[in-house]
Amino acid sequence: MPKLEHTNLTVTDPDTLAERLCQLFDWQVRWSGPALDDGYTVHVGGPESYLALYRPPNHKTSDLNHLVIGNLNHIGIEVDDLAKTEQRMLDAGLKPFKHADYDPGKRFYVMVDDNLELECISYAA
Repeated sequence: MPKLEHTNLTVTDPDTLAERLCQLFDWQVRWSGPALDDGYTVHVGGPESYLALYRPPNHKTSDLNHLVIGNLNHIGIEVDDLAKTEQRMLDAGLKPFKHADYDPGKRFYVMVDDNLELECISYAA
């Protein structure tokens, strides 16, 4: 079965976002270094999948817009303990929102650096 191996995102500060994701999810930086067009990338995640956080030499920011075709809306991250994950978010000064409990699991959303929306999901019974 094919699986998602990584997602590449353009961000303003790959090191800072990678550090936050490591604290929130117990991930690790797998690699960092020079990237496309004189940019810089940090790979952060677990042993089987990761996020490639890319910073081009020149960048511009934009507002989150779920109406733009091809726009990344959010990244879903499966966790074992949703309550523990939410507490980590709160301890980091983040504000989880849109909590939901519907089949097949429970979830909430949180905004992190660069207006990146994460959906934290647990399928634990």
